[in-house]
Amino acid sequence: MWVLAGLFVLVVLLVARWRGLLALLGLGFAGLVLLGFMLPALLTGEPGLAVGLVGSTLIMVVVLYTTHGFSIRTSAALAGTLAGLVLTAVLGLVSTRTSRLTGFGDEAAGLLTTYIPALDLQDVFTCALVVAGLGVLNDVTITQSSAVWELRGAAPGLTRRRLFLSGMRIGRDHIASTIYTIVFAYAGTALVLLMVLSLYGLPLGDLLATEEIGQEAVRTLVSSIGLVLAVPITTAIAVWTVPGPVPASSR
Repeated sequence: MWVLAGLFVLVVLLVARWRGLLALLGLGFAGLVLLGFMLPALLTGEPGLAVGLVGSTLIMVVVLYTTHGFSIRTSAALAGTLAGLVLTAVLGLVSTRTSRLTGFGDEAAGLLTTYIPALDLQDVFTCALVVAGLGVLNDVTITQSSAVWELRGAAPGLTRRRLFLSGMRIGRDHIASTIYTIVFAYAGTALVLLMVLSLYGLPLGDLLATEEIGQEAVRTLVSSIGLVLAVPITTAIAVWTVPGPVPASSR
């Protein structure tokens, strides 16, 4: 494990160099927030939704500015990311309650309730939904913001409306590829579980009704919806904050 971790750091530094180092520092800070704030807060019974939003916001502020620098472009991506996080949190809260998921998805959940009987695992699962959406939201929002800025540089005469439409064409392609990433990532994580459940020969409806598969389905759908909605929001914010069109006579 440590050898693999060392190889990961080495590859990142060799390929991404200074930017890779900044990304690793941001990742280290995210680990500190997760281990030093979010986990202790959840274990002491703090509201999972609030913990997820506060911790995720702190992580994104530091990670985005550390990795991509202080600029209006990065701030636009941050605003889109935070909007996506709020939408993901609301969707997660509603879907967890309406789908009646309990949070008891594996043996670890049962072990937690043994040591902390008052722990609300449904609340913890809502927090997990918010944290799960961090990576893809960061990827999509910074790409959309950068795309808008690059489009403005390449075509300074574009109106804000045409700039938004051009940015959204890029965003739609990114949405398609990122949704595949989310689904395949969760499918790979739950592959062994899917194999075990398939041995029982249950129909799809019964599989989705199980706590284990239900959690993964909700996690995938909530993350995907938050991701899709973050694209137009971030694009609109970037278009609004990017310099206006330059008349042809002034170029």
